[in-house]
Order: sequence, then structure tokens, then C-alpha cells
Amino acid sequence: MPRAIWTGSISFGLVNVPVRMYSAIDERDVRFHLLHEKDDSRIGYDKVCKKEGKPVPDDEIVKGYEVSEGKYVYLTDEDLEAAAGESYRSIDIQDFVDADEVDPIYFERTSYLGPAEGAEKPYALLVRAMEESGLVGIVTYVMRDKQQLGCVRVRDGMIVLEKMFFADEIRPTKGIRPRKATVPKQELAMALDLIDRFRGPFEPEKYEDTYREALLEVIDRKRRGEDVHAEAEPERGEEPADLLEALRESVEAHGRRGRASRRRNGSLGDLSRDELERRARKAGIRGRSKMSKRQLATALERA
Repeated sequence: MPRAIWTGSISFGLVNVPVRMYSAIDERDVRFHLLHEKDDSRIGYDKVCKKEGKPVPDDEIVKGYEVSEGKYVYLTDEDLEAAAGESYRSIDIQDFVDADEVDPIYFERTSYLGPAEGAEKPYALLVRAMEESGLVGIVTYVMRDKQQLGCVRVRDGMIVLEKMFFADEIRPTKGIRPRKATVPKQELAMALDLIDRFRGPFEPEKYEDTYREALLEVIDRKRRGEDVHAEAEPERGEEPADLLEALRESVEAHGRRGRASRRRNGSLGDLSRDELERRARKAGIRGRSKMSKRQLATALERA
């Protein structure tokens, strides 16, 4: 049974849904330890008092806010809870919006929100209502001594919380945005053709962390006492003379899927979301309430 990392409730209006939060991500990073080479001892992290130069036990460490130079106000967990008020254990839905309106740049981390014991009915009600509306909720809550912004959505019959950045945490593009450039029609047409040849359904299971697998293989070979050397990069063919030639060679290097499918999907893409959902309902397409406009158009094209 997964361990809950937070308990509280989702609230909107007078509706209150008790929930438990679970991590939705299981990172598979290859982790290394810093070692002292001569004796394989780990290089640790000590909490040291800068004045005494000695390690400090956890029970002597407190949180302090510097009100003036060298003067601090100590804060306990109870003080932080008092500052948060009623929102300390509440995920408050502020608005419901179309999922397509939320730029993925705001998403930071995903968590599952499961029902607390005895809260299955209001939880199911919220899930069903969100599925039928096709909308996501923008929420605020307090966690780790900070006001958080988030987005709640439905995935596989569960409520998922996407922790988000605030607008002022997104860096502006000034200074890195490219200058306007003219795009010739022939190059654009060739680029669209190339995109069409890569087009297909999103199948996340087909993408694998090949670097992690290669790194584990290197570690295994080193464990067996083998020498490991980087392989020389393969020689590249002659670079195309210009962008148009590069596009043409790329198109020729990939199978032809035709452009009829893009034209058909493009006409569907011109329809409103409501019309797409109406057609999807008539076609018996399942999961349509969770699909974006593009996904609805693609599903209808395949139906």
C-alpha cells in the first residue's frame, strides 16, 4: 500500500472532499555516492554550527526569520500552521478552465490524490463531474511553508494534482527570443511534409531511458574489471548545402505516409471543441472528456 505524503481535502464552494496525496513519480535515476578514494568512505553532509564549528543535533535546530541583522524570530510548526489558517490542510479550487488553456511550462510535479477513508462518494462525484465537464481545476494550497499553485485533473478515474509555478516564476523570453525571419513557402511545405511523416499516436511505453541502460552496462563492465572507452563517433555524411536540400533529404529518408490524413484531421481541427465532443459521443469514442481538441480530431479521424 503506497504511503500518503499529505492528508487534507479538496474544497470548492461548500463541497469538501477529504483526500490523501501520494507521489505519482518514481524516478529511476542512477545515483552516485561521493567517496574518499583511499578508503571508500562516503563523503557525508553535516549540519555544522558556523560559530562553534561543531555538528548540531536535529533537536537543537530551529527555524528562524531574520528581522534585523543578527536578530531572529523563532518559528515552530504550530506557528506555520497558524499562518496558513484554514488552507493548511485544504486544496482550494479557485477556477475551472479548459485544459488546453494551461501552458505545460507551468507544470512542475505530479501527485495522485486518493480519497480518504469514508470519502469515496464525494470523491467519485467530483471525478464524474470533472470528466463530464472536460475542465480542470486551478487550485491553491499550502505545503512546505509556502503557498502553492496547482491544477487538478482526472486521469484513469483518479484526481491528479499538478504542482505549478506561479506566473512570476516563469522567466521572460526577452533576450533569447529569435528575431523574425522570413520562411519561404517551399521550405514550409517541405517541413510540414516531414512532420507528417513522423506523426503518430502518443505511446509513452515506446520511449525508454537508453542512457540509463547504457550507464548500468558500463557500471557492470567496470565491476567485472573491464576497461571502458568511449566509442568514436561515426563519420557523418556530407552536410546538405542548404536548408531546403536538408529538408528534401530528410523527407526522402522517411517513409511516405501521405498528406491526406493531415488534410482530413485539419478540417476536423477547425471545428469547436463542443462539436468535436458531440461527434465523438455519436461515434462512441471513450475517454473523450479527457481529450484535447487535437486528440478528439485524431480519434475521430481513426474512427
